[in-house]
Amino acid sequence: MAQRAPDETDTPPRDQAARAAWLYYVGGLRQDQIAAELGMSRQRAQRLVARAISEGLVRVRIDHPIAECLELERRLRQRFDLSTVRVAPRAGADADALRTIAPVAAPEVERIFKTETPRLIALGTGRTLRAVVDEMQRVDGAQHRVVSLIGNVAPDGSASFYEVIMRIADATGARHYPMSVPVMARSAEEFATYRALPHVQASRKLAQNADVTVVGIGQMAADAPLYVDGFITAEELETLQHAGAAGEIGGHVFDQEGRYLDHPLNNFMVGVRVPANDNPVLCIAGGVSKIKALRGALKGRLLQGLITDELTAAELLRS
Repeated sequence: MAQRAPDETDTPPRDQAARAAWLYYVGGLRQDQIAAELGMSRQRAQRLVARAISEGLVRVRIDHPIAECLELERRLRQRFDLSTVRVAPRAGADADALRTIAPVAAPEVERIFKTETPRLIALGTGRTLRAVVDEMQRVDGAQHRVVSLIGNVAPDGSASFYEVIMRIADATGARHYPMSVPVMARSAEEFATYRALPHVQASRKLAQNADVTVVGIGQMAADAPLYVDGFITAEELETLQHAGAAGEIGGHVFDQEGRYLDHPLNNFMVGVRVPANDNPVLCIAGGVSKIKALRGALKGRLLQGLITDELTAAELLRS
C-alpha cells in the first residue's frame, strides 16, 4: 500500500505558518524557496505566510514557539545541564546563523534589563553580541550596571569595532564600566602595568562579581576573530592551534575539553576569564564555524545558558 504523503495534519498548522513566516521575514527567502525548504507547493507556502500575518504571529519578531525548536531546547537543557536554552528556527540551509539568532536573543537580553532588582551584568564582545544589541528595543534599565569582561584596544592602538557595552548602555540607560585597556599584554611587564591600573582593577572586580554574564564565543580556525580583528598574529594563532585550541571566550582560549590552555597568550589576557563565580554565563552563538568551540565550552561546563540556531543545536546533540 502506498504511503500517504505528509500534509498539514503531520505538523500543527500554526507551527508551519510560523516557520514559513520566519523564513520569509527573517531568512529573506522567496515563496518558491520557502516551498522547497518545507517540501510543499508555492501556493501553500504563500497561504501559510498569509495565515501567520492574519493570526498575529508576525510582529517585529515571530511570536510563536516552533515545536521542533522547543524539543531541541529541552534536549540541550537536559544533555548539558543548562539553565537557559533558546533555539532560533532555521532560515534555510545557506542563511547566516547570526541573522536568525539575533532576533531571538534580543528579547532574552531585554528581559535581563527589565528586572526591577538591580543587577550587575558582565558582557563579552564580538559580532554576535553587537548584532543582538542592534535588534534590542529600548528598555528602562537604569537600575542596572554593565561591565566589560575584556579590554577594548588592539595592539596597534585602535579601538575594538565590536565592543558592545556603549551600545547596550545607550539602549538601557544602565551605568557602564568599559575596560579601557588592551585586550592582551605583549610582555610580563606590560601585563603587570595594565593589571595594576586602578580603573582596570575596579572593572575586573565588578566583572568577577557579576550576577549574570553574557558572552559570544570565538572559533580558533583560520578565521578566528582574535586573528581577523588584529589581536594576535598568524604565528600566534598557529601556536594556539598546535596547543589544541578549540575556542575562546573573552580572548581566553580553551581546548576541546573546555580546559583553558596553559599558553603565554592566555597568560597575558588582561580581562576576566569565565565562569568567574557561581552566577550564570549565557552564551549567544551559532553556525558551523562555532560548533567545535561550543562543544568544548559545553563539555567543560563553561556555560550555563545557550541561545543558538536550530541547525547548530541539532549538530551539538549529535556529538
